[in-house]
Amino acid sequence: PRLGHLPYALSAMSTRIQIRSLVKVFGKGQAAARAVDGIDLDIDPGELFFLLGPSGCGKTTLLRMIAGFIDPTAGSIRFNDKDVTHAPPNARNTGMVFQSYALWPHMSVEANVAFGLKVRKISEPERSKRVLEALKAVQMDAYASRKPTQLSGGQQQRVALARAIVVRPDVLLLDEPLSNLDAKLRIELRSEIRRICKSSGITTAYVTHDQKEALSMADRVAIIRAGKVEQLGTPSELYRRPRDTFVAEFLGETNFVPGVASASGESILVETSAGSLTAAKTEHAPTAGDVVCSVRPESVRLVSPGTPGALDAKRLETIYLGETAQHLVELKGGVRLKVAELNPAEFRLNSSDDAVAIEIDPQDVVVLARGE
Repeated sequence: PRLGHLPYALSAMSTRIQIRSLVKVFGKGQAAARAVDGIDLDIDPGELFFLLGPSGCGKTTLLRMIAGFIDPTAGSIRFNDKDVTHAPPNARNTGMVFQSYALWPHMSVEANVAFGLKVRKISEPERSKRVLEALKAVQMDAYASRKPTQLSGGQQQRVALARAIVVRPDVLLLDEPLSNLDAKLRIELRSEIRRICKSSGITTAYVTHDQKEALSMADRVAIIRAGKVEQLGTPSELYRRPRDTFVAEFLGETNFVPGVASASGESILVETSAGSLTAAKTEHAPTAGDVVCSVRPESVRLVSPGTPGALDAKRLETIYLGETAQHLVELKGGVRLKVAELNPAEFRLNSSDDAVAIEIDPQDVVVLARGE
């Protein structure tokens, strides 16, 4: 069942998070490691903001500094106009959802959710009302009397989310909350978590290393690499217009084709060993010298050999996946491309003729500096 809007009582005042020149160094001397290296970020009020990156990039350290669990080495963190850089967690009014759920096994679901309200000395009638609202928001009100050990992993994660939002936090922080769940359940809970966060209006920072999770849920994403923000933008901006090869490769599959670029009116012409590729000019694209073109597999179209303007190729293999087929083709000069074909043509799947040609729209060719 789909979740509706949260009750008005659960809504929080939206908070802007401002992070300036934030640094965290672990250790001293030669053993010192900069886990977070001078990050600047603005997270807008009510935004569902993702920190995405590979393991060890510093994203969880950054989240824990926002929460107050780790003290920064340098820099500042502000919630609206309040400096919380060195404030303890209990002075920040944040709600945290951990990867491990962190539910007390001896307490009922209701008691787990109510715990934060008891600490805040909320009266019993108000506490009961807010706990019920939070459990309804995550569709767990029917399980209020159960113990966490009687719940599935997905149900436990919902309870952890209810416990975080029931205190009406100014900021909600989620640390890889779906990583312990199976693939099907992760997909189901993505939309529910987004709906809860957006309906409540709570400013949310969400850490993950799962690209699909970030692309499907986030308002904006900061890709973190070695303690720095590599690129910041909406999911579509990052996927369609990566600024370097790391971002292009990290956010899904892509083909890299090296070449030499030259400006051609409003386009960029890239000469490669496979032939000429035309790309649209963008703000950050180099227009001269050695470059590499990033082309997503789904952007490559298979056409008949000899099609005007197309590049002739040889189909090396095809993997049929039902709604799609994955082809590997080789162009002149030994350049190999992965091609994703939606609703693949029957004749191509059964054909023994490996001669094909490819077309790529200039808007789908992203020109990047070589070596980045």
